[in-house]
Amino acid sequence: MAHSLSAKKRVRQSIKRNALNRHRKSLLKTDLKALTTAITTVDTKAAAEAFKNVASRLGKLASKHTMHKNAAARRRGRLAKKVNALATAKAPVAEVKRAPKKAAAKAAKGAGTKA
Repeated sequence: MAHSLSAKKRVRQSIKRNALNRHRKSLLKTDLKALTTAITTVDTKAAAEAFKNVASRLGKLASKHTMHKNAAARRRGRLAKKVNALATAKAPVAEVKRAPKKAAAKAAKGAGTKA
């Protein structure tokens, strides 16, 4: 429990900042949902518009120190890749999942012994 005046003030400030940062992140999540639905439905115009909103929101989060600037840039870059792939391929962009290394090693080992 905070006893000094300065510690009490820091608690008040951190509560305010936490609420504001949570609100900002919630708005980002809403924009991201709109972008992902546009990407999955292969709507290039809606995806481009949603990407503008998300990129703007990420920049604001980085400038307000809610999110690290490199993390925001990384997310913006990855989303841009998906939107650009959608525009060029005109096909839904699916996440590529890799097989675990152990499963790949077992498959390779098993294939060699059966031959």
